[in-house]
Amino acid sequence: MKKILIVDDEPNIVMSLEYIFKKENFEVFIARDGSEAIEIAEDNLPDIVLLDIMMPNVDGYQVLKHLKNSSKLKDIKVLFLSAKNKVSDIELGLQLGADKYISKPFSTKKLVKEVKELLK
Repeated sequence: MKKILIVDDEPNIVMSLEYIFKKENFEVFIARDGSEAIEIAEDNLPDIVLLDIMMPNVDGYQVLKHLKNSSKLKDIKVLFLSAKNKVSDIELGLQLGADKYISKPFSTKKLVKEVKELLK
């Protein structure tokens, strides 16, 4: 069973994504901010992280840097899921090492497809 870590401070998004990915037979972990995300990633080694950028305390860019600088976590796939949709935001996310960047609002069908593609 593939493990997915959903990192977002928006409860409605978290709930719907958790439901969708459990239905797709993923083991789902939830983090509501960046520091919690780092902790969960360290403890559970997810296959992929769905990562929001704008969060309290530690933002998504900082989480991504932490993952990519850790020999234990650097191979985890990271998909940014963010309302920040300027070209500069997207480019920064990809330069820092994100595997994919999807802007909110997003199609859940497309998101599931992208996640499965990244995990092939």
